Amino acid sequence: MTRSRLLIVQSFDSGFALAHDSYNCISAAPDGRIYYVLASAEPDRGGRVFRFNPATTRIEPIAELDDCCGEKNSGCIAQGKSHDGFYAFEGRFFFSTHIGYYESINGMERLPVHHPAGGGLYPGGHLLSIDPANDRIQNHVTLPGEGIIAMTLDADRGIAYLLSWPGGVLYAYHIRSGRLVTAGKVAGAGEAGEAGKDYRVLCRSLLADPRSGTVYGSTAEGDIFSYQPDHNLLSVTENQPLKRDYFGQYAIADPGSMAYHWRKIIWNSRQHCAYGVHGNSGYLFRFEPENGSLELLQRISSAPSQASGMYDQFSYGYLGLALDEQSQVLYYLCGGPIAGEKHEGAALAKGGARGPENLHLVTYSLLQHTYRDHGPLFYGNGERPTYVNSIALGKDGYIYSLARLERGGSTITDLIRIPAPTHY
Repeated sequence: MTRSRLLIVQSFDSGFALAHDSYNCISAAPDGRIYYVLASAEPDRGGRVFRFNPATTRIEPIAELDDCCGEKNSGCIAQGKSHDGFYAFEGRFFFSTHIGYYESINGMERLPVHHPAGGGLYPGGHLLSIDPANDRIQNHVTLPGEGIIAMTLDADRGIAYLLSWPGGVLYAYHIRSGRLVTAGKVAGAGEAGEAGKDYRVLCRSLLADPRSGTVYGSTAEGDIFSYQPDHNLLSVTENQPLKRDYFGQYAIADPGSMAYHWRKIIWNSRQHCAYGVHGNSGYLFRFEPENGSLELLQRISSAPSQASGMYDQFSYGYLGLALDEQSQVLYYLCGGPIAGEKHEGAALAKGGARGPENLHLVTYSLLQHTYRDHGPLFYGNGERPTYVNSIALGKDGYIYSLARLERGGSTITDLIRIPAPTHY
């Protein structure tokens, strides 16, 4: 367990003063440019799509989400954000939209049942795509009344998988035919349920096996659900392979954690298996869909977190896990305790940070089975990037993400990049 020299984070100004916490919605395109969505928490202001060119360090605003969805000036609650990355298919980049404004009901963030200004309610998340040649955006399908909390795309079969929030319904959208298939509910009442009873936190990361076409997701109970599009068959493992003592103990009907879910999972095309991380414990595992085996490898949370033996401050864990297929190195952006700061253990009724933490870059070589914590990351002025839950590996030797920073007396979220380490 070793640490390297200090890495300095560079931030960029996208020109969006409303930019709020953004999760997962950043990807590197095949041409090396970085696509991302900055979120808005305002009921009447949508999130925005941007593109960063590493060769020129120029940021190009592409569109507002409400414009993309044909809902500008509709009076409905806005398309506030995207909750997943961009997926390439037949020359276009597909992504989804999600609600960014919530109503607090019984102390929990809920799908609004009132518009604060008397307008319409949220019309539902959209599946969109961008043509990078001309930046034209196509609106493919809408999930009525619910946002899209997780998405993946099977490029071999042309199927986009969408998981709705808060109800937790899985959909399969056949891109070429335009057919939307309802696979079914994957988590009981989902995050629309009552805390302590039928509430179940929803999976944030879906996995499509390119060999079989089966898509997989996790449940709060620690099961793995699967959906076979050829047979329209949704099933659950029922042996709770993710319910491990090392992951901790969770009351699955209570909000505030991801329970036994995996936080992020990634397909490894060279090894024909998947690697994932359990967010709250930071344990890395290997999942082989063909036989259903799930093997724990080691904890990849930051070195200070491991030394303290405590959970990290972000209650859901971290989505910033990515794989460099060529080097077979995993990159992980995660939290770590700050020396001298008290570790707060207070429960949260939603995902969020219980207190201040450092951002750490961790690498794990799948070939050498070596872990390295590259240390805490800071902006050039000494401040800390916070609320980091996204990652994209650039072709220019940088790691990209979205993070909170101070600008003009306000806290906003914007694009950052970190020099990729040369030793793993």
